[in-house]
Amino acid sequence: MIIIYKSIIKPLLFLFSPETAHKLVFTALSAAGRIPGVVNLIRYFSGPISKKEEVVVAGLRFPNAVGLAAGFDKDARWLDALSILGFGHIEVGTLTPKAQPGNDKPRLFRLPQDEALINRMGFNNGGSRAAAERLKSRPKGLIVGGNIGKNKVTPNEDAVADYLQAFEDLYEYVDYFVVNVSSPNTPGLRELQEKEPLLHILKTLQKRNLKNGVSKPILLKIAPDLSDAQLDDIVEIVLESQIAGVIATNTTLNRDGLASAKILTNEAGGLSGKPLSQRATEVIAYLSKKSKNAFPIIGVGGIHSAKDALEKLQAGASLVQVYTGFIYEGPGLIKAINKGIAQN
Repeated sequence: MIIIYKSIIKPLLFLFSPETAHKLVFTALSAAGRIPGVVNLIRYFSGPISKKEEVVVAGLRFPNAVGLAAGFDKDARWLDALSILGFGHIEVGTLTPKAQPGNDKPRLFRLPQDEALINRMGFNNGGSRAAAERLKSRPKGLIVGGNIGKNKVTPNEDAVADYLQAFEDLYEYVDYFVVNVSSPNTPGLRELQEKEPLLHILKTLQKRNLKNGVSKPILLKIAPDLSDAQLDDIVEIVLESQIAGVIATNTTLNRDGLASAKILTNEAGGLSGKPLSQRATEVIAYLSKKSKNAFPIIGVGGIHSAKDALEKLQAGASLVQVYTGFIYEGPGLIKAINKGIAQN
């Protein structure tokens, strides 16, 4: 499946702009899902799920360890199509309370020589309430996470209200939450990774989370560009706020060692894909060791093969998520990773 995708399908998709190709993929998947027999064929190539692949993390039972990272289905519009590809979970968002268009286009760039992407999307989404309406009819049995952020126009001192509103809107319709304070594409957002403002946001969400005696796992998505001292703070913040865990990592601002043309590498935004792999694994290992495995970590960043995924798991991750690797390798990557996990 990976060979067919990389030799035929990907070259065709790469003839279009990244955002156009994105829409074409979803349109094709949705159409394929309506053709008798095609769904079963896709599921075969993406990997039938066995009970042996189930993983329990943060109290949730995942069909397998491979998820789709936030950003691919920002508005929870394509869960039916994506659910046939064999993902163990799908994370929607980042969703903000109010709809916003995101940054001006072009805002998504391929770096084929590096098997990477640069994006400065800017939390383009239709708002958390609209997504909640769509999630009411989400596929049964699918684990769905809600990745939430603040609106661009909201000052940092008022950010907690945005996170709380998105949390309220999505609460009944997602299985877990991810607090995104690590995107480099919303001005000032990464300042919320500092200890005091971050604790305020997480404790406020946890207070609401426990209001009815029933809570849902909350995870924190962090940047790969944090220093060891900042990672030490992250461990303390997670333990003090008693959230469920961490997603490591978001995209990076680092551009070291890229082979692609300067006209691409100089584009503003977050870098994802293979160049991020080593640093993301280092962050996972550091958090795991520093916390003495006190909380689960979902590993993201540069996963293009089963080997990449296994490195994240061996470093201390409980689950992995793909995004850029999924674009470069295709849906066969999910089956390849699950096979690799089963063999190890």
